[in-house]
Amino acid sequence: MTRARTSPATLSRSVDVQAPAERVWALVSDLPAMGELSPENAGGRWLNGAQGPTVGARFKGTNKRGWRRWSTAVTVTDCEPGRTFAFAVRSAGLPVATWAYAVEPQGDSSCRVTETWTDQRGRLITTLGTLATGVSDRQAFTATSIEQTLEQLRVAAEGQS
Repeated sequence: MTRARTSPATLSRSVDVQAPAERVWALVSDLPAMGELSPENAGGRWLNGAQGPTVGARFKGTNKRGWRRWSTAVTVTDCEPGRTFAFAVRSAGLPVATWAYAVEPQGDSSCRVTETWTDQRGRLITTLGTLATGVSDRQAFTATSIEQTLEQLRVAAEGQS
């Protein structure tokens, strides 16, 4: 796993996957099923008739941590099949974070996927988020969460035939 920190508010991690980029992209862009890969995300559902990832599509994300449960409003901001997928997260109408996945083919049957989180929380959402999630150090928690998600993604993509 490659570690990089581009700023105090942005974290990126990468992993090499022995699976085609299209397969990996299909997994990261399936927001309702992300709960199978992420330690905090519990999936969710597309809104307003959206059937899947397209720029502008909206999604209600559900999250969990122990007994705590909360939801967020998600809007897809970048969507290039087989290459990129990104979305903006809001709560109570305020920005929380952006998440982005870049999938770089490394030949026909492997790729490198980079997951990037950019914290956009102001003081109010930071305080409410700590109360809702029980996480006081969101940056450290998110770094570990990204690493776990990427490992689960690698296992899932490499396990498909």
